Amino acid sequence: MYKTIHQYYLYIITNKTNGTIYIGVTNNLERRMFEHKNKLIEGFTKQYGLYKLVYFETYQYVNDAIKIEKNMKKWKRQWKIDLIEKDNPNWKDLSKDWTFLIE
Repeated sequence: MYKTIHQYYLYIITNKTNGTIYIGVTNNLERRMFEHKNKLIEGFTKQYGLYKLVYFETYQYVNDAIKIEKNMKKWKRQWKIDLIEKDNPNWKDLSKDWTFLIE
């Protein structure tokens, strides 16, 4: 019997370079970015117009992703900026060219 491997994503979105930062966790990054880009979720991200995916990590276990998310939310802002700029110095929207096939 094969065990299903799940993927969970810790992600960071913003509205512009050095703008407001939001950190979240999801099991479907494509669907979640579709929701953010189309303002389908009430709350912080909709209020501040956060839609640019600037960073993400993949985890096998949801508890690992949540643990890192909670820890990262306590970080100083500059640490978050440094993390983003390490792999994405121009704050490009990593989901910009995605074709959203939402079920």
